[in-house]
Parts: sequence; structure tokens; C-alpha cells
Amino acid sequence: MMSEDNVKKQIKLPYMSFGSDAGALAAEGDFLKSATHPRAYGNFARLLGKYVREEKVIPLEEAIRKLSALPCENLGIAKRGKLQPGNFADIVLFDPNTIADHATFENPHQYATGMQHVFVNGVQVLEDGEPTKKAAGRFVKREKE
Repeated sequence: MMSEDNVKKQIKLPYMSFGSDAGALAAEGDFLKSATHPRAYGNFARLLGKYVREEKVIPLEEAIRKLSALPCENLGIAKRGKLQPGNFADIVLFDPNTIADHATFENPHQYATGMQHVFVNGVQVLEDGEPTKKAAGRFVKREKE
């Protein structure tokens, strides 16, 4: 439905932030019985690998802002999206030289690579690319206007 040229134009827009409406699927068990969109496994890795590193559509720093601070600003979510005192410690460490998506429409249940560590609310949920099986997420709501 969207051409690559159109996607690249949208990525460059200064007010464009990124998100995903996909669930967090495991590439195992019952999840493998049904098809899903490949971006369920590689939405953010695709932006960072393909459009930032390979095609240089936007700089890495701008992509990180569009993946973290900008969505929180757009949605009115306080104390998230920036590393600063008093904020929740949601931190992602990835290798910008190797991050890549691998999921395809033919084989959507493939994890992205290059993601090394993830902390949610200060709890490590991904260590050396492997899940820690710790559940640290919580409901996030918009601040009152």
C-alpha cells in the first residue's frame, strides 16, 4: 500500500514519530500457528538497520529521538522517553552496526538481531540478546491536559 519513496519521505518529516500496534509475540508454540505482519518482530530494527544505517534517510540520533522522546511528547506520556533524573529507566542498548530485521511475509516469526540489552522500569528484560523472563512492564497512561 505504501511505496518506498513515500515511506522515506514520511521518515524525514520532523514531527513523525514511530510506534507499533503489534503484540509482543514469541517465535514459539501457539504463536507459530498463525501468520502475523513481519513488523511485529522487526519494526524498530528495520528503521535503525535499513533506513538509518543502510540508506541514511535520517541520522541515528534523530531516529532515537523519534523512537523515544517524540512519541512520549506526542502522546502526553510523562517521565518516559528521555534519560534524566526522575524518569522511569526504560533503556535499550543495541549495536547500530548490526541491528537488523529478518522477518518476512513468508516467514514472519523471526527475531531481529543486534539488540543487546533492554531495561524496562529499571529491570533488565533482555540480557545479551536473550530474554530474562522478568516482567517489569506496567500500564502507561496519558497525563491529564
